[in-house]
Amino acid sequence: MSNSLDDVRDLTLPQRLFYWAGKRGSEVALRQKDMGIWEPITWAGYADACADFGMGLVKLGLRPGEHVAVLSENRKEWVYTQLGVGLVKAIPAGVYPTSPAHEVEYLLGLCRAPFIVCEDQEQLDKVLEVRGKLPDLRHIVVIDPTGLRHYDRTGIVDFAQVLEMGRQAQVEQPGAVAGYLAAQDLDDIGLIVFTSGSTGRPKAAMLSWRGLCRAGEGLNTVLLARPQDKLVSYLPLCHMAEQMFAVQVPLTAGAVVNFAESLRTVQEDLREIGPEIFLAVPRIWEKFHSAIQIKIRESGGLRLWLYNTATRQLAGFAHLPRREWSMGQALVWRFWYLVILRALLNFVGLRKCRIAVSGSAPISPDILKFFKTLGLSIREAYGLTEASGASSLQPDDGSPLGTVGAPFPGIEIQLAEDGEILLRGDVVFRGYYGAQAATAQAIDRQGWLHTGDIGRWEQGPRGDELRIIDRKKDIMITAGGKNITPSELENAMRVSPYIKEAIVIADRRRFVSALIQIDLEGVGKWAEESGIAYTNFRSLTELPQVLALIRAEVDAMNAKMPQVQHVRKFHLLSKELDHDDGEVTATMKVKRSSIEQKYGDVIEAMYAGGREG
Repeated sequence: MSNSLDDVRDLTLPQRLFYWAGKRGSEVALRQKDMGIWEPITWAGYADACADFGMGLVKLGLRPGEHVAVLSENRKEWVYTQLGVGLVKAIPAGVYPTSPAHEVEYLLGLCRAPFIVCEDQEQLDKVLEVRGKLPDLRHIVVIDPTGLRHYDRTGIVDFAQVLEMGRQAQVEQPGAVAGYLAAQDLDDIGLIVFTSGSTGRPKAAMLSWRGLCRAGEGLNTVLLARPQDKLVSYLPLCHMAEQMFAVQVPLTAGAVVNFAESLRTVQEDLREIGPEIFLAVPRIWEKFHSAIQIKIRESGGLRLWLYNTATRQLAGFAHLPRREWSMGQALVWRFWYLVILRALLNFVGLRKCRIAVSGSAPISPDILKFFKTLGLSIREAYGLTEASGASSLQPDDGSPLGTVGAPFPGIEIQLAEDGEILLRGDVVFRGYYGAQAATAQAIDRQGWLHTGDIGRWEQGPRGDELRIIDRKKDIMITAGGKNITPSELENAMRVSPYIKEAIVIADRRRFVSALIQIDLEGVGKWAEESGIAYTNFRSLTELPQVLALIRAEVDAMNAKMPQVQHVRKFHLLSKELDHDDGEVTATMKVKRSSIEQKYGDVIEAMYAGGREG
């Protein structure tokens, strides 16, 4: 543990920012692309911008304890808002930028936010559409005012204007920022995070500075992030996983955060940045896996032969811990790394990555084995919003495949009689805002957080490690009384470059079936290479050749599974699952009940003896 961690341990996140500004003020803290060029922001500039924005909001009438919503993609202004609001003892609350207007209305009403910071005209329009239904909303701040020339600007102010107001306020009150910093308390609420709402309406989880800081410190006992380490921020900042890697860990270790241009360009951004630490959710790892598979297939010829030969020769040992390799195996892997594998890691921008992490949902073992073969050992983490982020992470590449490590220092984990994971410690949230009954249901009288996840302990090289089985509510029991873990089957199907999403149906059914969403890019390229014409997503799913392609992929998955878990029938969805249609959450988690209700006729047809597919 570094001396710097000892220095910041008793500081809130805004206090940590100013600690780094004092210690390394002229060094780079953030980078953001502007017109194709990475523009650096120093620690001093970072701290000054946060102070200016927080003080500007105070001048606009923000009071301690009030909530400030943020509706924006990841960018420097997001963290300026978060830490500036936290500095002046108010509370930030992130809203997913993909949220439609009705969801924005619900979330702003839920937390009764008097202020919202919008990224641009698109996000502003959503707020204006529902503004009349939000009596608590007093001010809207717009980061990029392009296109607002003819708007009624009543109650709307530019982000740059707020910064200028904050600078003027500090001239008028020279000691104000120092006073706010001195008044910070670790037990204050530092952040509101809205839960995904996969089983109902989202709730507003209140997280303390203490919980956020302890979670970040715990994660860094494994990451061991250093000041020179580069991280990439591209997952939504209103999600706890991204908060840990863009705010909590960087402010604990002094690491550098790079804001990717968008989720769509993250692979290109990774090539330019070359991060030492990288977090992705399983969907991103699946996307990278698919992109590599497509790239190799397109290359053909010698490269395809080299790749196939390498994976065949490495299949028996590359996924095992390196300390178990013989010298001969290490030499074989090194040869193939130099010949072909290194180029594939360069292709996804992760050749320099020291620690890769997968979190937010279980990931397929086949994906983990694939990247281990390339030379990238992905560590699985476990955490949840109500525990301030990650609570455990695999300590090294010797952890059993699919486990998530042991709890970080200061966190207790035990299993209830039914296998539910119970968690206790400073990281546990302070409750759901305005929802005492839901809070009491989540945290029992002994302080244990009931996570809703089912787990079991397994022996690892350093002691017991936790394995997540599935969400308690998602485990299915067939009509024959067999337990089915849907995430295991769904992850196995998503390994295919042709399958983007799979929803397993099995509860109280006589066999397992699935609704499958094809991967438009993967299947589209396959169709083009095969000389098969199509016009859109729907027409592609209706092709008998595509049905046969997906059947082959499902059969390949079934061959690896016990008979009781075989997917015997499936249906190809004719459209992509959509947040606006209520089929997935903002984090793209499937809303099972909504899907099963919406596609009820399709599901019943599969069990009525109709054709497969």
